[in-house]
Amino acid sequence: MPVRDALRMADERQLDLVEIAPNAKPPVCRIMDIGKYKFEQSKREKEARKKQKVISVKEVKLRPNIEAHDFDVKAKNAVKFLKEGDKVKATIIFRGREIVHTQLGMKLLNRLAELLNEVGTVERQPKLEGKNMIMILAPKQES
Repeated sequence: MPVRDALRMADERQLDLVEIAPNAKPPVCRIMDIGKYKFEQSKREKEARKKQKVISVKEVKLRPNIEAHDFDVKAKNAVKFLKEGDKVKATIIFRGREIVHTQLGMKLLNRLAELLNEVGTVERQPKLEGKNMIMILAPKQES
């Protein structure tokens, strides 16, 4: 129908003419209360935001010559983070001459990944960045 007629009908009912789908051919409009429409739309957006899960990245810092018990504590924390649905960034910090022994850091990160393979998957393989070796683990998707 022509826009003029639609506007007159909306005015008679004391409502607004709201364009629903501007890209459609022809554009789709509806006669309704604009305030109520905006309120409903904001309610839907709030519900959608509530259902979204924000994934944060938790960090576990290790040293190349870490003791067994300390390693177990760090691994336990990483398991907890992964079960909560967060990603885990495992960082090995090399100080001084330790940087010569990067293979120790690689072994440590592989051991951690093996330990966590039932709750998480390796998203980014261990990589040396400056004096740190970083690996990122993501929680496993439930199916």
